[in-house]
Amino acid sequence: MATYQESYTEKINRRLAVKQRVINVAAGREKADLVLKNSTFVNVFSNELCQGDIAIAQGIFVGIADRYEGEQELDMSGKIVLPGFIDAHIHLESAVVSPKEFVRAVLPHGTTTVITDPHEIANVMGNDGIEYMIQATQGLPLDVLFMLPSCVPATPMDESGAVLDYQAIDHFYSHPRVLGLAEMMNYVGIVAGDSEAVKKIAAAQAHHKKIDGHAPGLSGKELNAYVATGVYSDHECYTLEDALNKLRLGQFIMIREGTAAKNLDALYPLLSTQYQERCMFATDDKHPSDLLEQGHIDYIIKRAIGLGVDPIIAVKAASHYAARYFLLNNKGAIAPGYLADFVVIDNFQDFHVELVAKEGKICYDGVVKPFASPKIDPVLAARALDTFHLPQLTAEDLRDDRPLGVIGLVPGEIVSENKGYAQAIDIEKDILKIAVVERHKNTGHIGLGYITGYGLKSGAVATSFSHDSHNIIVVGTNEKDMAAAVNQVVENRGGIVVLRDGAVVSQLALPIGGIMTDEDVATVNQKLEAAKEAVFQLGGSRGIDPFMTLSFMSLPVIPTLRLTTRGVIDVETQQYI
Repeated sequence: MATYQESYTEKINRRLAVKQRVINVAAGREKADLVLKNSTFVNVFSNELCQGDIAIAQGIFVGIADRYEGEQELDMSGKIVLPGFIDAHIHLESAVVSPKEFVRAVLPHGTTTVITDPHEIANVMGNDGIEYMIQATQGLPLDVLFMLPSCVPATPMDESGAVLDYQAIDHFYSHPRVLGLAEMMNYVGIVAGDSEAVKKIAAAQAHHKKIDGHAPGLSGKELNAYVATGVYSDHECYTLEDALNKLRLGQFIMIREGTAAKNLDALYPLLSTQYQERCMFATDDKHPSDLLEQGHIDYIIKRAIGLGVDPIIAVKAASHYAARYFLLNNKGAIAPGYLADFVVIDNFQDFHVELVAKEGKICYDGVVKPFASPKIDPVLAARALDTFHLPQLTAEDLRDDRPLGVIGLVPGEIVSENKGYAQAIDIEKDILKIAVVERHKNTGHIGLGYITGYGLKSGAVATSFSHDSHNIIVVGTNEKDMAAAVNQVVENRGGIVVLRDGAVVSQLALPIGGIMTDEDVATVNQKLEAAKEAVFQLGGSRGIDPFMTLSFMSLPVIPTLRLTTRGVIDVETQQYI
């Protein structure tokens, strides 16, 4: 008892010292650590631009007034100060670079917090994957918070590297960076009352945690049933009607603008005085090229403003509303007592990020400031590099003369269309073969089908980045090249391969779990863009992202048709066709 009391007393005394300094700086009796002089800033509470000197001490905003003094002072005349941006839903693994490289890419765009769902690597490595990501994001100059994967695998009809029930992930809820249960993709199971799926929601609620949703197009009584279980949000709305249906039932809407799925054009009318408080921004999946060439959350804000959205509403959707939703009560505002995560831009029209700070420390001012790499348990690091367990394929393994379902791609979306059946490759009609090869447990399972809209005229494209189980997905104009592309992916321990006539045209190795690499983001982007161009040169459609879009064709929770290791599935009926 005495030991506990001494430890508690020491903790209170440490906090007392911090509070006393905060009080003295706020009252003007001591100099602040940093003062943003002559600031114009977005006040998220009064919905206006306000002016004043912004004083920062102990990593928080302590006061806004005239003539604060600081050990460091920056003149903000002619600039606008905003709260740090928050990505409400992202899979860091989808950037295909390690978390530290992701941070280097997004800091220049004003992102100071991301809420990530590590279900990509969890589908490969199970709980070890979650632990890997927690360790790989510790101490970075950007807060990485977690929602625990709800669907590993996405549905029982899929095959992944692990199966995680509610008990398997339960201990992670005690981690201070875990906020809740990530997107419940198995909405079919929830609506049907599947006990294993519903138990995951019940467990999250037992821990008083948030629960995110994923139910594209769900409506009527089925949507009522889904929401009634306690699913609070949705990021899969691709029509305004779908979003309003969910918002009217109390769900929060994450307006997604990522690499494969771009929903801002359809959903920006929600960013109005009537609906704004139920909205936030998310990217879900974002490839290096978009991060480097377009941006991150700053890109969504800029586009929203260009569509006519009030700049203050856009900024609030990028910060304040996400913070409120996730109960991050000290984030998302420039006000006394809030963490000093802030962004400085030139103006709302050009929206160039000039400076970014995390808890009062400048981490970008034209260049990203150096930071230490997180330490990862060597056993976990070694396991992440050994995730492929399957034999070499031959062309015969990919042949099937029966009629198979045809998946129709939709440009700019990750939904697909049912295009009937085909019995053979027909390049002139853009009917290509597609296969998903199980790679985790050497089951020998290979799902076969056909796809249209990809456009390839010769060769094959294979990748081990295929949502969400991350088996190997391959599309091609002939089975021989398809088998060779799969074998090369395995030899590289993961990644992307573009191949023609048995020769590799372009490739990107992703040896960490078969879905990430430690290479720097610029180098990865160069290789990735070269691989995309190689696909286009082989006839691939420029209306789609050849890898991101392909990676979603194996996710059996997004309408209409998908391909698993066991064949083409109708998502809406959860039946093989």
